[in-house]
Amino acid sequence: MATKIRLRRMGAKKAPFYRVVVADTRSPRDGKSIEEIGYYNPIAKKDDISLKINEERALYWLSTGAQPSETVKALLRKAGVLEKLNN
Repeated sequence: MATKIRLRRMGAKKAPFYRVVVADTRSPRDGKSIEEIGYYNPIAKKDDISLKINEERALYWLSTGAQPSETVKALLRKAGVLEKLNN
C-alpha cells in the first residue's frame, strides 16, 4: 500500500481550512484517511495558529515511506520537521 501525506480541504466556501492527513494514494482528496497528523489554516488571523503538525507522527510516516505532496513538503519544512528527518 502506497501512502501519501496530503491536505484534506474543509471549512466553508471561500474560507478554506485544511487537515494534514496520511492517506492511501488511491483514495479521493476528501475521502477516507489513515490518520490526521495536523492542520493548516491559510487565512488565520495574526494571533491564531495557522499551522500545527504532530512532529512525532509525521516523522514516523515519513520514515515508513509516505510521500508528502509538494504543499505538505513546504509546510513540513516551515514547521521544522524535515530538518529533524535529515539528522
